[in-house]
This record gives sequence, C-alpha cells and structure tokens, in this order.
Amino acid sequence: MSFNYLPLKNVDVPEIPIKKNVSLSASKTALIVVDMQNDFVKDKGSLLVPSAKETVLNIKRLISAARKKDVVVCYTQDTHFKDDKEWKIWPKHCEKGSWGCEIIKELKPTKNDLVFQKNRYDGFYGTTLNHYLSNVWKIENIILTGTVSNICVAQTAASAGLRWYNIVIPADSISALTEFDQALTLRQVSFLFNGVIVKSSNDIKFK
Repeated sequence: MSFNYLPLKNVDVPEIPIKKNVSLSASKTALIVVDMQNDFVKDKGSLLVPSAKETVLNIKRLISAARKKDVVVCYTQDTHFKDDKEWKIWPKHCEKGSWGCEIIKELKPTKNDLVFQKNRYDGFYGTTLNHYLSNVWKIENIILTGTVSNICVAQTAASAGLRWYNIVIPADSISALTEFDQALTLRQVSFLFNGVIVKSSNDIKFK
C-alpha cells in the first residue's frame, strides 16, 4: 500500500466516538479551564482565536454546575516574561501583568479555584498541577475546556493521559483556529488516551 506523505487537500476524518451523557463522581473530578485569557478570546487580543467566544457561555455553565457540586475547578494561565523564546514562534502574547494575560472576566476565578501559571503549552509542564490533582485531591477524572484545542488543550490532555487520568472533553467548550485542528484534537484524545468526547457541556453530570 502506497502512502502520500505530502499534505492532501481532502483528508477524511476518522470517526470520532461521541457519548451522549457522562456521569462523573464530583469528589474524583477536576474541571480545567485552559488559557481563556484576553489575548486569545477578546477582539483586541494579540493571538485571537475567533471561535473561542462561542465557548464562553458553555464553559461558564459547566463551571457553575461544577461549583454547585464542589468539583475542583482549576485554570491554566499562559504567562510569559520579556524575551520569552515562545515569542519567536508566536507574536508577543500573555506577558505577565498585562491585560492580555488576564483570564477573561466572564470566567473569572474565585478564591476557591486554583490558577496555574504556565510558560509552555502543557498545563502540567513546570507547574504544581499534578501535585494537587493526584497527591492532594486524589482526582481520577479531568474535564478539559478552553483554547487553543490543538495546542494547549491537546498538550495538557496528553500529559493527563500519560498520567492515567480519565479525560472528558465537551466539544462545545474547546476552540481552535480551524475545523481541522478541532477535529484533530478530538480524534487524538479519544484515540490515543481513550478519552471521552461529549457534544455539549450539558451532557456532563456530577454525582
């Protein structure tokens, strides 16, 4: 069988299994909101993901449901300092202390939520996220929301999967720059890490 290694104009997306409803133990579950910051979500942001706006209400609804059941809510916050090497790859963004670095006001963390500043795509890399999830809270299930699907969401999902967390992603609560990138993320998480994909944040219940 021959294989064309060059990019193709038309690529068939493998079937992505979608579950209609998921019920999770509140005490064993954490909700992670990935990089919902002004630079990625707001029109004046330096690395705007236009579709991120469409996820805000969905994520907000899920956060509200989680808090009512005392589910752990965590935020990752992309944070960079002057001359960060990542700015050689991307335009300057999420500089510490700037408006662009702030988590959007619609999803503002409370005093009971944990915010993990990170300087790479992966929310686990160089942070204490795993310490709290595993050692302190004994978390087994992680719900991932946020932006950008195929970059920070996907890299955080990969680290979670390699640590044997059960991953759940509501498709209406993550955003990417293209439909291809969105499909790639959902496919990889479900295929590589046996993650559960649901269509909507409404499809997740806590018990």
